Amino acid sequence: MKGTVANTDRGWFEYLRARPDVSEVNFWSPSPRRTFRGDSMTPFFFRLKAPVKAVGGFAFFARYERLPVWLAWDAFGSGNGTDSYPDLVERLERLRRHIRFEPPPGPDSIGCCILLEPVFFPEDLWVPEPHDWKGRTQGYRYYDLDAGPGLELWERCREAAREMGRRAYAESPLAAERAARYGAPQIVLPRLGQGTFRVATLQAYGRACAVTDEHSLPVLEAAHILPHHVGGSNDVSNGILMRADLHRLFDRGYMTVTPDLVLRVSPRLRADYDNGRSYYPLDERPIRAPAIRADWPSREHLEWHSQHVFLG
Repeated sequence: MKGTVANTDRGWFEYLRARPDVSEVNFWSPSPRRTFRGDSMTPFFFRLKAPVKAVGGFAFFARYERLPVWLAWDAFGSGNGTDSYPDLVERLERLRRHIRFEPPPGPDSIGCCILLEPVFFPEDLWVPEPHDWKGRTQGYRYYDLDAGPGLELWERCREAAREMGRRAYAESPLAAERAARYGAPQIVLPRLGQGTFRVATLQAYGRACAVTDEHSLPVLEAAHILPHHVGGSNDVSNGILMRADLHRLFDRGYMTVTPDLVLRVSPRLRADYDNGRSYYPLDERPIRAPAIRADWPSREHLEWHSQHVFLG
């Protein structure tokens, strides 16, 4: 298994270290030009640069995306390491001046490594950087966590997490855990957060509404099929990308999607509001499914929505 050791902005680190309840963070880069490639759900270590030269924590890498700055804030809020959107823009501009980066024309985007279940160590638990770390490394470096300095780093970080009482996050989520009282081995994965769900659903549907094919990002939203209050998860298979108005109608039962991926519009929309003429032409329209079969909406969840939410 490989992990990533990444140079980490001290301001970003200290801001989030003061918020131990955060479950997902955006480790962003002021330039989106360099794409990060890492295996999903593998450790991502926060290296603090000179004069510290230590690893101050870790998280699990979920995915990399290039996102408009406004969308990064909408999806992750203070998980970007700032109090507000203006603060994020100010820090971004300051970093870009430092590296002399001029964004190209069009929507301003940043590179986003989306990380889950971060653990930020107190200073007395900081772990020395790998002994073979090259001082001139600008961004990040991959390490084999099964041998050598990578294994030593991973073991030390797990021990630090255990000392903090974060035992659940101190093991690799890709490793099968064996324990007699639990029976067969299980794969333990960090749960996706709301921001990660939104970004993952956007990408699964090609950044286009599944019903209308609308591509304008500001009006696209990830609709949960099975809501959180009845046990719904943030997995992509529990979501459909919809235009904002359709999302609201879906949540309130005036629309549903059948297990065969066909949109239905309730007659109650006309009865309740004496309107709906712009929506009834969508009735019985097949929705566009994601390209990857595993991302398709769950039939079980669609059946639940049709039976318990739809005002048929």
